[in-house]
Amino acid sequence: MKTSDNTIQLIGRPGTEPIIKQFDNNGLVARFSFATSEQTTDEEGKSSWTTRWHKIVAWGKNATLVQQKVRKGAKMSIVGKACVRQYADKDGVLKEVNEIQLYNLSLLQNEPA
Repeated sequence: MKTSDNTIQLIGRPGTEPIIKQFDNNGLVARFSFATSEQTTDEEGKSSWTTRWHKIVAWGKNATLVQQKVRKGAKMSIVGKACVRQYADKDGVLKEVNEIQLYNLSLLQNEPA
């Protein structure tokens, strides 16, 4: 597993089935949304949950692993790095996407969602 100063570990659940794209050279990319939740308590002692959504991308062997293992709603741990990708939209406007490039994933004991 790769390590760097830019390593992120998240525990949560995929919000979608992965979208897999195969390239002409047999390369693979997999993308899916990933939800993490955090419980907070306000000043009055009332607790609530906040859900954050993350865009996950995996390439090559990791994309194959995603294709085989990732299912919507399954509890898992993912490890990756934060990336910013830029692209031009159909009107030529430059856009940025924040995503997590997956290095490793582990399925966890499934609990009720």
